[in-house]
Amino acid sequence: MATPRKSVSFSLMRTLATGCLLLIALSVQEGAAVPIGSLCRLDKSNFQQPYITNHTFMLAKEARSADNNTDVRLIGEKLFRGVQMSERCYLMKQVLNFTLEEVLLPQSDRFQPYMQEVVPFLARLSNKLSQCHIKSDDQHIQRNVQKLKDTVKKLGESGEIKAIGELDLLFMTLRNVCI
Repeated sequence: MATPRKSVSFSLMRTLATGCLLLIALSVQEGAAVPIGSLCRLDKSNFQQPYITNHTFMLAKEARSADNNTDVRLIGEKLFRGVQMSERCYLMKQVLNFTLEEVLLPQSDRFQPYMQEVVPFLARLSNKLSQCHIKSDDQHIQRNVQKLKDTVKKLGESGEIKAIGELDLLFMTLRNVCI
């Protein structure tokens, strides 16, 4: 009886020690971005929930019907110009955070009931990607994200509606580049 308890205790101690070593390594680097690729990953199960997938696509469809500007695409090839495949999840994390903070929260009273389901889901994804960083300089990524932000802001409320109308693209792109 004592042996299983000791092995569980030893396993717990080993896990705690590993966690402490990671925290020490981070503090030695003064919190600098650590190149751990698994932190820029989402679990496939996040994208296999039919209910939330349906609500995300219905929200995007409803917003697209209110979008009068069909000439502008926010999430497309231009967004990824000069960005390596290994950096794309990090880029989409930046787009996700912008979309949540600058688009969805200000528009949260619109497009109900879908909005009330989709915003918390996207916030959870954002939280899961919060430790996602890249090893190299991210200036090129920040430039691309800034162009997207500038386009949305230039279009005003129409830009926010467009961003909501592309939530299906955001969802699919996060799935494709972060799994």
